[in-house]
Amino acid sequence: MAMLETIINFMNSLLWGKLLVYGLVGAGLFFTVRLGFIQITHFVHGIKVLSISRRPGKHGLSSFQVFCTSMAARVGAGNMAGVAVAIGTAGPGAVFWMWAIAVLGMATAMIESTLAQVYKVKDTDGQYRGGPAYYMEKGLGQRWMGVLFSFFLILAFGLVFNAVQANTITGAMTQVFGFEPTYIGIGIVICSAFVITGGLKKVAKASELIVPVMAVAYIAIAFVVVAMNIEKLPDVFMLVINSAFGWQEAAAGGIAYSVAQAMQAGIARGLFSNEAGMGSAANVAASASPNPNHPASQGFVQMMGVFVDTIVICTATAAIILLSGDAAAGSDGIAKTISALTSHVGDWGGAFIAFAILLFCFTSIIANYSYAETNVMFLSGNSKKALPIFRIVVLCMVMFGSLAKISLVWDLADVSMGLMAIVNLVALVLLSGLAVRVINDYREQIDAGIDPKFDTSKFPELADQLEEKIWPNSAEATKK
Repeated sequence: MAMLETIINFMNSLLWGKLLVYGLVGAGLFFTVRLGFIQITHFVHGIKVLSISRRPGKHGLSSFQVFCTSMAARVGAGNMAGVAVAIGTAGPGAVFWMWAIAVLGMATAMIESTLAQVYKVKDTDGQYRGGPAYYMEKGLGQRWMGVLFSFFLILAFGLVFNAVQANTITGAMTQVFGFEPTYIGIGIVICSAFVITGGLKKVAKASELIVPVMAVAYIAIAFVVVAMNIEKLPDVFMLVINSAFGWQEAAAGGIAYSVAQAMQAGIARGLFSNEAGMGSAANVAASASPNPNHPASQGFVQMMGVFVDTIVICTATAAIILLSGDAAAGSDGIAKTISALTSHVGDWGGAFIAFAILLFCFTSIIANYSYAETNVMFLSGNSKKALPIFRIVVLCMVMFGSLAKISLVWDLADVSMGLMAIVNLVALVLLSGLAVRVINDYREQIDAGIDPKFDTSKFPELADQLEEKIWPNSAEATKK
């Protein structure tokens, strides 16, 4: 175990200390500039697209169902425990870098989700499937790259991340109610098995019912906490800014944190939460029948998902913790968040967090599984024969996570997430020219007052890359 921890720590220091901090920020800046700061100039349009996203599709989920499924994967341990871990290990400044990577990540999410829509396919049941593995194979002509990405995603989302979510549920339930971790793990396994055996549509339905209610409730509690401590808000905001740039050396209880620490922790936890650039949310983005019927419209939906996840929900957790005055060292994860909310509203706050964690992390488990399922099918040539065995392995990892040491689980999550992100970022940069042209095609139609439609005849390089009848060419579009 000691050797395993040494190897994992070395890989994390390499990935997050050197490669991905620069890679993610650089890619986010690159896409932001190429798209003309679309996350700012078209923010209101993103809200509009999300507001009309409930229309169901014949061969896919509605954009709103996809939004909820991707939010189910995003909103969980990363928002509640991850923010606490970042603050505890690197100081309040980590929150600023979470915000920064989220703003840049909105452009990255726009690119990857648009590409996922362009290159989506239909499985044997007529359901849309797609994601980075598919645009690597079809767009770049590099199946080996798609295989590598699929392997990392299955490891990260199908196995390690689900262990993280189960670990967080167990920690919350044990701390608040004193339940035995083994029994909690068994309960999570049974509930997860019930949903994941129903496939993507069942996952999406569960997410659509649970996620909006719990997200609104959690944000409402955060607003109550802010209102109760409104006089402290300016000082807390300045604490975050000063700590982020090293302007306040003793940012929390006399403990000094470096700018590098804050950047590394904020970006790592921000990415774990919003997943922009990782390629994960793009898997479910491909399953949508978008409204308007253009790949870029789903890009807008996923862009707003990054905003809601990190700028809204992660900030809510940070406010609860920092307004309690608990920014001292220690990466106890969900225990810090529970303790902070309890200090604001009393004992019922701990029960509320435990309940929220139960629902958010449970929906994350089932959504994470759906991402991995798509990539298992990619590796097996869209065959479902391997899924029963894979489901058993996933459930075993859920049980493992319920009982595992939290620091090791988080470190494993960081390694697998980092490897995934590297492969996906390379593909995104290589395909960014096409993605920008597709998004600009959408914007041109919007500016002309036209309901956007995707006409593949405008993109002749796609002629031999797309599955037939997924997107119409100009002749087919005219007939319709």
